[in-house]
Amino acid sequence: MSEFGLIEHIARLFADADHQGWEAIGDDCTVLPIGGDEALAITTDMLVEGVHFLRDATSARELGRKALAVNLSDVAAMGLPAVATLLSVALPKDAGEEWAKEFIAGYHSLSKEQGIALVGGDTTASEDKIVINVVAIGRGPLSNVKRRSAARVGDAIYVGGRLGASAIGLKDILSQKYDTPYAEQHRLPVAQCAEGAWMGARKEVHAMMDLSDGLASDLCHILRASQCAAEIIVGQIPAVDGDVESAVCGGEDYKLLFTVESDMVEDFEHDFEAQFGYRPYRIGRIIESVQPEIIWLNKGERITPQWRGFTHF
Repeated sequence: MSEFGLIEHIARLFADADHQGWEAIGDDCTVLPIGGDEALAITTDMLVEGVHFLRDATSARELGRKALAVNLSDVAAMGLPAVATLLSVALPKDAGEEWAKEFIAGYHSLSKEQGIALVGGDTTASEDKIVINVVAIGRGPLSNVKRRSAARVGDAIYVGGRLGASAIGLKDILSQKYDTPYAEQHRLPVAQCAEGAWMGARKEVHAMMDLSDGLASDLCHILRASQCAAEIIVGQIPAVDGDVESAVCGGEDYKLLFTVESDMVEDFEHDFEAQFGYRPYRIGRIIESVQPEIIWLNKGERITPQWRGFTHF
């Protein structure tokens, strides 16, 4: 069973459960309306040594920041600000007191920068691997929540920054080149928290999610949920060093992927740049289709590259 096959199996199994007001599986966070126009958004993510990080290539302080950042990215993708987290850590004996203190120092530094409280969690022992799990909680107007299912035919498709740096950085790390700029970006991703919360209030922004597994994989989640297809202009993908394959297939860039009402794109881009000092990258458009597929266009011609995003299984 594939990773997403397992997720779909779980979703079907719990489809008839009483969700007590919580939204079902399918977005970066689950959402709970809490009265008026207020909602909570909750997500969880796990980092496992040897799968998501190598201890000899990542400092404890860097890992503390990354563990938080990847969860804040999910909340940002819903269009809300994060307000609190819970942290659980399983540590083997060879990750001693000094490692743990450095890890928490990194986690605390990003929490303080974002004004986010740590309100609970758990600690336990592990046989030989470090395992980290974070729960992030967002809160804001229910009307600001962005969902993967909200893309509309004609929408422009955007990404919030250059893609591929993390994938190139991982290649550097696996080649034991730990001090390259891209290796640092892999170890220290930056969640687009301010951009996500700002876009939550923009009605012309329809669907949104973050890029954790690569554009080729993550865009398909929006297409399936919204029952549409996409045309992507390869030459407009903001690939780091011109490495389109890393930009499309590599994971852990944590840039936002979103769609915008077609007749509002000029005003949106102008306002975005005025707010953040740069423009997002328009890479294609949503089209009508009977199947959720990505159509890759190079100089106006359709191409069929075997691009796939990251999958755990």
